[in-house]
Amino acid sequence: MSAAEWIGRDLGTRTVSWTDRDAILYALAVGAPADRLDLVFEERMRVLPTFALTLAQWAPDVLAEAGAWDVATALHGSQRLTVLGEMPIQGEMEMSARVGAVWDKGGAAVFEVEVTSPYVVATWSIFAPGSGGFGGERGPSRPAGPEGEATGAGVLTVAENSAALYRLTGDRHHIHIDPEAAKASGQPRPFLQGLATVASATLVLADLAGVHPADLTSLEARFSSVVFPGEQLSVSTWDDGGFVVTTERGVAIDGGRAAFAH
Repeated sequence: MSAAEWIGRDLGTRTVSWTDRDAILYALAVGAPADRLDLVFEERMRVLPTFALTLAQWAPDVLAEAGAWDVATALHGSQRLTVLGEMPIQGEMEMSARVGAVWDKGGAAVFEVEVTSPYVVATWSIFAPGSGGFGGERGPSRPAGPEGEATGAGVLTVAENSAALYRLTGDRHHIHIDPEAAKASGQPRPFLQGLATVASATLVLADLAGVHPADLTSLEARFSSVVFPGEQLSVSTWDDGGFVVTTERGVAIDGGRAAFAH
């Protein structure tokens, strides 16, 4: 089946629900410390907008299970998130998903999975080697890097148990917990989920901007390389909202851009 045949495919609608326990576990998994009562205590907390991505994970999974790409080689290339409203600490909402586009990169295809809901609009870009060459449009180019010197910098320490904790929020792929699975994927040991890395970075970005992380209004990021639990990351920011996350091995997230309500 040609990748082009997936364009516009309806992936269904689901009603998802969550409790304060789910939102607290998520906050802890992405690095919120126990003394951040505004993130981890049900009497005072505000829900992190990126938590909605865990509730929408079913959408790209549905497409993968349908055989749109080879799950052994496909990569989560980038993520976009637009926040429409603040989520309550518990509740339910309806999420609808579709394949918004499939771009032809020649040797690969990029599938864009769009999820809409009352609180967020989220788009996964999945890079699928071997699925290109179907004569479609190439799509947008890789975003340009930020210009000039960074205007802010922060440090992000990834906890040793971060990938194991984040698995409990929905992404239970074996490469994030099983050393053998990680080695089979080409990595020396289990590594952190990309969405966990970018969510953790938003906590640092909010601190640098002097705002609450739940004030996030939009986010986009491109995943360039893996992050391992226990690593210390550098987060560099620019006045236009651009950001880059680096490890001692190189860039982990580029093409980053975040905006917060002030």
